[in-house]
Amino acid sequence: TSSSILDSFNTNNNRFLPILVNDRVLFPDHVLLIVSNQVLRAQDLDCVYYRKFNGSDKKYCYLGLQTATSSSSILDSFNNNNNNRFLPILVNDRVLFPDHVLLIVSNQVLRAQDLDCVYYRKFNGSDEVVKARPALSADQYGAFRSIVRCPVPEANYSAVVDLRRRVGDVAESDWSLRVKSNQSSQSVYSWENVVYDAVLDGDTAVLFVKGLNLRPHRRSDPTRFSCHFGFGNWGGENEGFVLTTEAVTAAQEVVRCLLPRSIKNMPERAQGIRVTVSHYSSRARVHEQPIGSVAKIYGPKAEEVRRDKRKYELCVCTMVWNQAQALREWIKYHAWLGVERWFIYDNNSDDGIEDVIKELEFYNVSRQSWPWIKAQEAGFSHCALKARDECNWVGFFDVDEFFYFPYGFRHLKGKGLPGHNYLKSMVANFSSSKTIAEIRTDCHSFGPSGLSSPPEQGVTVGYTCRLQSPERHKSIVRPDLLDSSLLNVVHHFLLREGFRHLNVIASRVVINHYKYQVWDTFKAKFYRRVATYVVDWQKDQNKGSKDRAPGLGTEAIEPPNWRLRFCEVWDTGLRDFVLAYLADPVTGSLPWKRTLM
Repeated sequence: TSSSILDSFNTNNNRFLPILVNDRVLFPDHVLLIVSNQVLRAQDLDCVYYRKFNGSDKKYCYLGLQTATSSSSILDSFNNNNNNRFLPILVNDRVLFPDHVLLIVSNQVLRAQDLDCVYYRKFNGSDEVVKARPALSADQYGAFRSIVRCPVPEANYSAVVDLRRRVGDVAESDWSLRVKSNQSSQSVYSWENVVYDAVLDGDTAVLFVKGLNLRPHRRSDPTRFSCHFGFGNWGGENEGFVLTTEAVTAAQEVVRCLLPRSIKNMPERAQGIRVTVSHYSSRARVHEQPIGSVAKIYGPKAEEVRRDKRKYELCVCTMVWNQAQALREWIKYHAWLGVERWFIYDNNSDDGIEDVIKELEFYNVSRQSWPWIKAQEAGFSHCALKARDECNWVGFFDVDEFFYFPYGFRHLKGKGLPGHNYLKSMVANFSSSKTIAEIRTDCHSFGPSGLSSPPEQGVTVGYTCRLQSPERHKSIVRPDLLDSSLLNVVHHFLLREGFRHLNVIASRVVINHYKYQVWDTFKAKFYRRVATYVVDWQKDQNKGSKDRAPGLGTEAIEPPNWRLRFCEVWDTGLRDFVLAYLADPVTGSLPWKRTLM
């Protein structure tokens, strides 16, 4: 057809929704187009053709509907040099972090040990492949994409990093490969300013954004923002957007926008549409350039549909970094209390967490790769959306926090063992409440309790001395009753108007927070704090924060008498319960030391 199709689409004729074309083959009598997996009918489709105009077809390039391609250098090396040991991998996007480059690729099963990260350096005005280094890690990201982490490029090397497969052991001398490259159109987004994820939610899209610099812990004015939907790569040469809508909420790193009518009417066709946000400048009275985006939305067919529509009464969401060894005790203990479903957001762990999650599949545990650093609040908002259709209640607490019922664990009611399904029963009492949407529980912080090495039987048995007064609280929420902004401060969420939280009495239930463990475990907190608005401990800022251990500096140096600190009250209640009721009566073995509970 003529370009009128393109023009009509750009002038908000929402009857037309672009389709992603992956490949084309020219036959004598037709052109074969290979597209993403969709149910298509010929009578619903137009084939769009381009004509050179004054030597260029750039006017319509942004609606060419092709996926973003990786740099041609690897393709050239594969085609021209016949070096068949290396198979090209399509790199769609790159995000530069302080300590690595994140590559987002088309959905493939990738293993880091099979991949090289390829780096370029300018040489006499052209690009040259001069170095390759092993990939740091590879992971699945959502239903349609994978991610690969590469080392930060050295000085004088481009951050436009590519990938190639390895076959067997490749010597370093084999990595140097001079090829022609066209990297000028390849964008690398800074982690400080990028739209990094997006989720469809009813008639809206929820965007997760770094760089808006919105005030923490409060809602912002949504009229200052607009969202843009299309297949363009904002920030590069291909910057054209297709449709624009208004934001309806904005808070911290989360912006919610209305869907364009075409996507709202046919959400199953929204497969891989890129979405970004722009900010309205009150001074210039115009919208600024859209923020670079690696975020894509996928329609309902992209996710698995649960066959069992019954909602779980109680689910839990947490975010972890290199805490795989803590999961067994934490999950098996709380499964006894009634938790039925687990969402583990993995923030770049490299400690074998995948194997531990597989071992715990019996407990209905799933792992979500969350590569975005310093984005815990956004991750919890993301999890609240993900869990809403599966769960009546979702608890948000850490793997070193354990619910404890001081009264209930000592007074057996009816048949069975104390504690069984206590937490599930507690929240179920409020599932029909017309006013309660969040249950808050105080935390008691435990110290090393005289230990110098991690307790062999687990934290619930090994740590028994704590501070007198509680520190902070954690919450269990009804995800369908959260404010549409999804605003949270990790410990609790903003609720819909008309609903409130309930503070439970500490004599009935409390959280044992094994916060100050033996030094070898505790010092990992110096590496990075996952919360957005919590200063990393290496920085000489906010030293009085309750997030820090009192008296610690900015280096992971063990203070004198660490094992004796934070000990004001000996509290063996949970330890006594665990040993009395959860240990094997013959061997004394605890559930987290056995295969299944």
